Amino acid sequence: MRLTTFTDYSLRVLIYLAVSEDGQSTIREIAQRYDISHNHLMKVVQELSQRGYLVASRGKHGGLRLALPSTAIKIGTLVRDMENDFALAECLGDNNHCVLTPACKLRSVFKEALEAFFVTLDAYTLEDIVAGRKGAKLLKILRPG
Repeated sequence: MRLTTFTDYSLRVLIYLAVSEDGQSTIREIAQRYDISHNHLMKVVQELSQRGYLVASRGKHGGLRLALPSTAIKIGTLVRDMENDFALAECLGDNNHCVLTPACKLRSVFKEALEAFFVTLDAYTLEDIVAGRKGAKLLKILRPG
């Protein structure tokens, strides 16, 4: 299984905001720091805002900030919210045409593995990932100055 770029960027935005000194930033700044598409990041930020992860404000002192404490943002929940397809194989998808499905036990094995994946992700919060504000030094993304 591979997470989409959309989910990857969602995690990056949240990590960036969690370690920012004042907890606020702009799409432009985050895009520059990560060297990623500003336009794509705008879509990510819109989705994060709609789902209640971010607060976006306009104006001279506007920007992005976390809508929740980093301890309240579960990594498993975020991944579920951002991804739209967890079918590891055809038999787990909506369009299952595999002739082996009625007799094959692989489907239950894949379901069990996916559940274990989310049990692990659900055990971690954004705070666990960034290890507090000290995580900024490790991630080398603090703003200059």
